[in-house]
Amino acid sequence: MDTVLWAISVTLGAAVLALAVVAVVHRVARRLGRRSVLLRELSDHAHRPFQVAMTVLAIEVGVRATGGEFAGRDVVLHLLVLAVIAAFAWLLAALALVVEDVAVSRVRTDVPDNLRARKVQTQVRLLRRVTVAAVVVVTFGIMLMTFPHVRAVGASLLASAGIIGVVAALAAQSTLGNIFAGLQLTFSDALRLDDVVVVEDEWGRIEELTLTTVVVQIWDDRRLIMPTTYFTTRPFQNWTRTGSAVLGTAEFDLDWAVPVQDMREELRTLLEGSQLWDGRVCVLQVTDAVGGMIRVRALVSANDAPTLWDLRCLVREHFVGWIRDRQPTSLPRVRAEVGDGANRLAWQWVRPSTAHDVRPGRRDVPTEPDDDARVFGGSPEGEARAAEFEGPPERSDPDESRT
Repeated sequence: MDTVLWAISVTLGAAVLALAVVAVVHRVARRLGRRSVLLRELSDHAHRPFQVAMTVLAIEVGVRATGGEFAGRDVVLHLLVLAVIAAFAWLLAALALVVEDVAVSRVRTDVPDNLRARKVQTQVRLLRRVTVAAVVVVTFGIMLMTFPHVRAVGASLLASAGIIGVVAALAAQSTLGNIFAGLQLTFSDALRLDDVVVVEDEWGRIEELTLTTVVVQIWDDRRLIMPTTYFTTRPFQNWTRTGSAVLGTAEFDLDWAVPVQDMREELRTLLEGSQLWDGRVCVLQVTDAVGGMIRVRALVSANDAPTLWDLRCLVREHFVGWIRDRQPTSLPRVRAEVGDGANRLAWQWVRPSTAHDVRPGRRDVPTEPDDDARVFGGSPEGEARAAEFEGPPERSDPDESRT
């Protein structure tokens, strides 16, 4: 009886001492955590697993050192060993998660240029899942290896590992493909959290990215859940691949009588008075002139896709009213002309205008469009945009250069 009481007292004392040490370490970490993000995260998220791991370890050491021989001693020690393994696996996973949280906290996503932050956040979230899965698998394997019978059949399991691997690969081909696709998306920067994409003719943002699925939050708050292999095998639009600023168009089918230059000046006035415009691109061009009407396209820019949507709608609404009230003759219409008895039409007697005569003899007529009529040129942004779509510079012939 004295031996049993002594063993129980020593074991409980070891557990209490372990709890006291953990409490002291926790208090010190919280105090130092006022200056260190890492220590603050450790004190908040690793305290409980550290407490459990140290307590279970103290109990196991106490029982092994003072328990002596008693009925069921091997079973109790084996259970304590399993508990120690599980507790330290919990602690290891908590420490890995703390490190990942600290890495995420060092980058901010509430800034306009948050590409790097979203990249780090995406990679950390995928690594978090991989880390937890790896810790669970390794822990389960270590716990199984504590059983003598499992170690005895290990050789036979390794001998048949080739066959089992082939069967498992065939059975989990789709799952493994999604997992590798998720890792490929994460570390190739092809897709990140909060990226704005167009998938299956749906416009939305990447809300969640896991090893097997991608959740796209569509603009009307629906969710499109797709396998990760979709984004590695099929094309999709990523509007925020290198930046959030984008270009958009508003098109109008109008009559040939529309004053294009006046419309161009009206677009500039509208954008300069709107907070939705980012000041980069303001271009109005005639992109088509067939079928009795011309197509006028307004090209505008904004800081992000939602703002661009509102800006495009604003441009359309404004010009609907402007054309209706200020330029009613520019509305689309179908003409029917009737000639006289000699089949002569009235427009044949109108003297042609020379306002748009660009022949060399007329020097007073400019032949170069202004900045608002050019997408590729006319401004530093337009020149840079044109350079992106130009081919490599032509090499000069060495023989010609010598002559």
